[in-house]
Amino acid sequence: MVNWSEILGRVSFVNCDPLFHNLSQEWSILPAPPAWLTGHLLRKDCLVAPIPAADYAANSSELILLPDIGIASEGAVGSVLLFSNRELDKIRDIALPTDSSTSRILVLYILAEMGLDPKTVDMGPDLKEMLSKCDAALLIGDRALDEAQRCPELVKMDLGEEWQKLTGLPMVFGVFAAPSSAPVDKLKQAHTDLLSNAINFRDNPQIKDEVIRNTAARSGFSVERINGYFNEVTNILSPDSVRGLEFFLTEVCGLKNDIEWLEV
Repeated sequence: MVNWSEILGRVSFVNCDPLFHNLSQEWSILPAPPAWLTGHLLRKDCLVAPIPAADYAANSSELILLPDIGIASEGAVGSVLLFSNRELDKIRDIALPTDSSTSRILVLYILAEMGLDPKTVDMGPDLKEMLSKCDAALLIGDRALDEAQRCPELVKMDLGEEWQKLTGLPMVFGVFAAPSSAPVDKLKQAHTDLLSNAINFRDNPQIKDEVIRNTAARSGFSVERINGYFNEVTNILSPDSVRGLEFFLTEVCGLKNDIEWLEV
């Protein structure tokens, strides 16, 4: 029987592939959508998982964050997109998926900063259905990447790019969190293994090429698109990324207490 402290949650999108590629077999991997992983952490079904940043704000009393790693962009992210049939300043309603609390909060914040207050409708992440009922639709992850290629005629807003325009800071969409009661030695080991993979991906061209080719084969996207995507998104948090995360959690999500980071 696998102990929960040996299980790492893995988001089912491609954005964490550099961290999990050839990870030590000591870890058991639990793949799931981002919002589901939050529940797994709160139930202590797994030790560490990437979750929406907004979910940390909502559950900060029960969670601790691993430093250095996350899902961030310094500008356009490519996989968190608002699609529309009309110019964005004319949208009346927006279809929102239920699979990422961060992107839902972020898009409404950005639209409010633009002076817009569209009606929101919760829907499944099907772009054709969403746009048949609303002027605009938010998609994240692989679906956003796919629809951006399939529907070049639609108006699109990249939320990472718009966030940087508004704040001058990177956007951290996902954080690596753990239950506050998790064993510290296991958390430090997970942090070391995940960060090591991220650094190897960044610094070793051979490993980067291997990850890109494996991700392309698994996802169905071209090698060129995956290579471009991994130049848009990063899994290593810079000091500016941490400042962007702090701004998002406090000013947008309303987090009152300090972020609790694992000491490594």
